Amino acid sequence: MKRFALALSLLFFSLAYPIYGQELKCNVTINSDQIQGSNKSVFTTLQQSIQEFVNNSKWTNLTFQDKERIECNMLIVVKQAQDNVYVCEFTCQSRRPVYGTSYTTPVLNFKDNNFVFTYQEYDRLDFQTNTFTTNLTALLAYYCYLIIGHDMDSFSRLGGTPYFQVCEDIVNAAQSASLESSEASGWKAFDSNRNRYALINNLMDEAFKDYRQYFYEYHRYGLDEMVNNVANGRARIAAGVEVLQKANRARPATYVINAFLDAKADELVNIFQEGTSEERTKVYEALVNIDPTRQSTYEAITQNR
Repeated sequence: MKRFALALSLLFFSLAYPIYGQELKCNVTINSDQIQGSNKSVFTTLQQSIQEFVNNSKWTNLTFQDKERIECNMLIVVKQAQDNVYVCEFTCQSRRPVYGTSYTTPVLNFKDNNFVFTYQEYDRLDFQTNTFTTNLTALLAYYCYLIIGHDMDSFSRLGGTPYFQVCEDIVNAAQSASLESSEASGWKAFDSNRNRYALINNLMDEAFKDYRQYFYEYHRYGLDEMVNNVANGRARIAAGVEVLQKANRARPATYVINAFLDAKADELVNIFQEGTSEERTKVYEALVNIDPTRQSTYEAITQNR
């Protein structure tokens, strides 16, 4: 898989020697059904502008063939729109192929309930690293780098670090910007333990290094191994669930662990429904302990097909 080779051989080289190419193949949808009014051309323009900004920007110095670009979705549900200020809910999802199969695995499934920005129709969307321009471009760039970082982490051990570092830089720049309180929400350190700051803080924290190592092993030695040996791949995933438990015990309800399960809960159920009795019991008990709100979902693991 060429993206694996890219992640291994070009990750650090690329930071010094530019190689051009777009990384993302993103489908952007804006839902404005909750907004009254007949003139909704601004939403059509905004959707097109965001789609072009995300897909045509060069986010890294790596290069991808079209078939290797990271597939992802961004959904923006507009809740309020007044005086060019838009209060929205944002969901981003990404996926990556599993080696030797036609299956694509969900990598990221993240919802942001504080996606607020100012926009006037036909505004140009520009982003420069270390320079805060607008909240909209900061938000979009943050999630683009978050998607790329997770994708790289799934192909090489801690391969997403340079891209998570850019996310951290964006957070710092946003915290220093003179934003209205509504736009500032989500960037602040103590507003919530489930916001943009909290997520990237977890990912860059040494305390969660083992989690990120497991994230890599889950994909490379778990899912990618299943084309050769299903039992071995499943066993590697099961063994690593202890890492999630350990991280959760150290910091209960940590956002990064919750975010992982938001993406992987259904997949874990599908994997372990076919597991051994010991695997099913172990994984079920661990997941319910970590994520009790989804107990009814995990119960399917213990039920024989």
